[in-house]
Amino acid sequence: MSRTSSGWPGLRRTGPGALLAVLLITNLAVASCRDAPTEPTTIRIATGSPTAVYYAFGQSLAAILNRELPHVRASVVITAASAENVQLVGSGGAELGFTQADVLPTGPAGSPTVNAVARVYDDQLHLVTTSGGPVRTVADLRGRRISVGAAGSGTEITATRLLEVARLGGDEVRRERLGLDDSVAALRTGRIDAFFFSGGLPVRGIEELAEDSAIRIVDLNEWTEPLRSRYGQVYVSRDIPRSVYGVDAVTTVADPNYLIVRANLPESLVREVTRLLMERRAELAAAHPAAGRMSPRSAIVTAPLSLHPGAAAWYRAAKP
Repeated sequence: MSRTSSGWPGLRRTGPGALLAVLLITNLAVASCRDAPTEPTTIRIATGSPTAVYYAFGQSLAAILNRELPHVRASVVITAASAENVQLVGSGGAELGFTQADVLPTGPAGSPTVNAVARVYDDQLHLVTTSGGPVRTVADLRGRRISVGAAGSGTEITATRLLEVARLGGDEVRRERLGLDDSVAALRTGRIDAFFFSGGLPVRGIEELAEDSAIRIVDLNEWTEPLRSRYGQVYVSRDIPRSVYGVDAVTTVADPNYLIVRANLPESLVREVTRLLMERRAELAAAHPAAGRMSPRSAIVTAPLSLHPGAAAWYRAAKP
């Protein structure tokens, strides 16, 4: 294509038409750049087993973010739960994730790569066995086959700590590291005698097991104080009422559960995520009752993690 001395095809150096044409071309180019579609922001939510609370909560949260934030594409990631979730969020493998408080780094700095969005509910440690079996107390686990939770899960950390304070560490029990679904299947077939699982009430996998099998949930109340003495004040005692699984009520060990976020996510984005997390609590609770226990007042208690600046800004404006 030939050019005139003006530098543009068919335009002369002088004359009002040339100037008008140049301005028109420039404006069209600027408008084209401005109107070009931008890539949506990806939010991967690290969850856990498909039959546990993290997954149900995460699925519902992803649906809300996709519906109400047009620039966001949210999805869930199935994981081994807490410990893996912290690693994924901290390393950039996920943007959001759920974790138990006892999995988090301790100390005044917490984690430099991970912040909190909210304290969402308390996880309760379940020790599940067959109703006619020999396991009635933690001491009865000695020499038996048990699952302490999937590798990289919060369950594994809490269960291992409990066994240590109960003097059942090392080879005192025969341990397997199974996730919730595999633990349920192993108990059904007699491959294991009991399993631990930490989750918000009700845990669907345990609920389904209780519907067609006679099970017992072992009382763990006596171990709360020993755990607090050795590992910190994060642990508390909480009840599992008979109405949850249709078995005898027990008291067990619980610890707070947080929604965490990668520290370098934009403040404006995290503020919107926090707003929707709090304003859509009823919808989240429909996915799982544990989500309905959130409140802005309790959500801000996230030690040892700091709130993300975007989350803190929303809570300040909401004045919980």
